[in-house]
Amino acid sequence: MSKGSSLGDAVWLVRGEAAPPLLKLLDSNAEEARIVGGAIRNSLLRLPVHEIDIATTALPDEVMRRVEAAGWKVVPTGIEHGTVTVLVAGKAFEVTTLRRDIETYGRKAKVVFGRDWVADAMRRDFTINALSLSADGQLHDYVDGLADLAARRVRFIGDPAQRIAEDYLRILRFFRFHAWYGEGAPDPEGLHACIRGRAGIDSLSRERIRAELLKLVLAPHATPTLALMTETGLLGNVLGGVALLASFENMVKVEAAVAVASDPVRRLGALGVWVAEDGQRLAQRLRLSNADAERLTALDRWWRVSPELGGTSARALLYRLGPQHFADQVLLAWSRSAASAADRAWRALAELPRTWSAPEFPLKAADFMARGFAAGPALGAVMRAAEQAWIAADFPADAATIQAIADRAVLEAIGTR
Repeated sequence: MSKGSSLGDAVWLVRGEAAPPLLKLLDSNAEEARIVGGAIRNSLLRLPVHEIDIATTALPDEVMRRVEAAGWKVVPTGIEHGTVTVLVAGKAFEVTTLRRDIETYGRKAKVVFGRDWVADAMRRDFTINALSLSADGQLHDYVDGLADLAARRVRFIGDPAQRIAEDYLRILRFFRFHAWYGEGAPDPEGLHACIRGRAGIDSLSRERIRAELLKLVLAPHATPTLALMTETGLLGNVLGGVALLASFENMVKVEAAVAVASDPVRRLGALGVWVAEDGQRLAQRLRLSNADAERLTALDRWWRVSPELGGTSARALLYRLGPQHFADQVLLAWSRSAASAADRAWRALAELPRTWSAPEFPLKAADFMARGFAAGPALGAVMRAAEQAWIAADFPADAATIQAIADRAVLEAIGTR
């Protein structure tokens, strides 16, 4: 555990604003409810808590009945597995009835509901995720999760090979959690089981693989973890290509240098895209959205970007690409250059979207129709020519210059007819 961490760092979970009323509602009338999982882990490590999950002995129908009687909204998001989502004070809480697996095969495990907190903890993946916190602030640890948390060790509950065989996604989760919460070498028994079971990754859906990978690349210890996955043959199988680890690590550094938010798609591009075909392959393998796929394939132009562009050319590039694609290409080019993360010229180029906003092209179709052009291809051509001239002139704003650009574009268009 981090220095100074204590149970008090987690007790706020049952003394905050939204969780306590719901916890109190479910922790009554012969039923028990506790906060479970990641919220406790992150609180003890003094890391941000993004969501709070609750486990309860109450059956799903009883949970829904109590929640609705209290006037809160409840959505049966995973009712077949005992999970509902409750909205309290504008915040969403997942509430799951205690359960145990009777058959496990990935996401299609058959479960039965129960009242045994130990059995519920034993069915979870890693010890650091199996802690629970009662409404009275008592912390429950049945699998030595606190010791592993203190050692910053990610360890499977029970036999690692068996847990992996139940759901091969746990291989990727092992590395993802190690990248976020582990320190030093990963648990050797867990690592060995992941390597032996790595062929099972091929059985996973692309969506599940994508979700884990995009979380992993944002982790504090992503680079050494990705390097380990490369050495063990896991990452190449996931990416379907070569992992560009140096580019990835440099991307982490340049993002920090210009204080931009860590971006999973941009980091994925640094890790796996050198030419357009790489982006296309990753988009298909991970079933990315159209927007994310476009970002990856556009990264193949990174090698054209350099601070040597100069101010006018840099502004023209930002105008054409837009802030998102501009940032992607500049940061990727920087990460693959010989310059350090402290390079002032690269930093100035990367910060251009903050210091300059691209104006809107001031000429409209009506401006050229008034000069004798009818709607059609010729009108589109003269407008594009005028826009190119306006960009080359470094985006002038005064009316006289703009009108002169329009007149010149018209004369040139007429001369080519």
